[in-house]
Amino acid sequence: MSAPGQAPREPAPQEAGAGTAPSTGPGTPADGGSGDGGPGHGGSGHVGPGHGGSGDDGSGVPSVVRWAGAAVKEVALVLVMAMVLSFVVKTWFLQAFYIPSGSMEETLLVGDRVVVSKLTPGPFDLERGDVVVFEDPGDWLGGTPEPDPRSGIPGAVNDALVFVGLLPSESENHLIKRVVGLPGDRVVCCDEGRLTVNGARIEEPYVFPGDVPSSVTFDVTVPEGRIWVMGDHRSDSEDSRFHDPEGTGAEGSVPVDRVTGRAIAVVWPLPRLGWLSDFPATFSGVPSPTSAP
Repeated sequence: MSAPGQAPREPAPQEAGAGTAPSTGPGTPADGGSGDGGPGHGGSGHVGPGHGGSGDDGSGVPSVVRWAGAAVKEVALVLVMAMVLSFVVKTWFLQAFYIPSGSMEETLLVGDRVVVSKLTPGPFDLERGDVVVFEDPGDWLGGTPEPDPRSGIPGAVNDALVFVGLLPSESENHLIKRVVGLPGDRVVCCDEGRLTVNGARIEEPYVFPGDVPSSVTFDVTVPEGRIWVMGDHRSDSEDSRFHDPEGTGAEGSVPVDRVTGRAIAVVWPLPRLGWLSDFPATFSGVPSPTSAP
């Protein structure tokens, strides 16, 4: 994931036997088939050489080896189940992403790992202020250089772990930005140095220190089924503002069906562990599009 043009890019327990029942056929140590009538002879009342008491199950395979084999099978089964569960979670519920650029500073820093909820949009609606991951809606990442691909066994292992959701995705066709306008919203820059949404000026505490709300002016009405997105590091984010040549919001906005989900938390590195806010107070005074002046 990286920023457009600037590298912001946004698995049944198996019962294991300890051995087989000792054979009592001719020629086995249990019936004295060795011919010496020594320990282990039938009717002697004790276990002789070759019985389970010595660690051999009568087949020539030490019981410890059989136990190890059963343990390996159980561990493999647990790992497969864990990967299947992880794949299900990644596909329908949560997915991790890696942040490779500074377009969302200081909310998100380079190297952060974030968890994205795929229940938004879907069961839960998008809200103004949400931080979202979405697929490139139209060559926003056209100028971003491709990273060196991993090769060989390490590359295959990495790809497999990303596929099942055990490693964060470094997908080159995803970006991460903040939702500023919902379908039908009129977003304008600027009024007294602040953005307005449906005529209400908003205070944006998440904007990178020292940045202005926008270095370019615009006045757009977000089309139905689309959202207007901007990076928190306004001077280092080529977002909706820079992909709307007609100035209507039709091209710069992002289709809702391209949204992968809402980023809900930073999970790595541990010192930065925490939830991501949608800053509800910032947008609490914004009227609905239908009641906007």
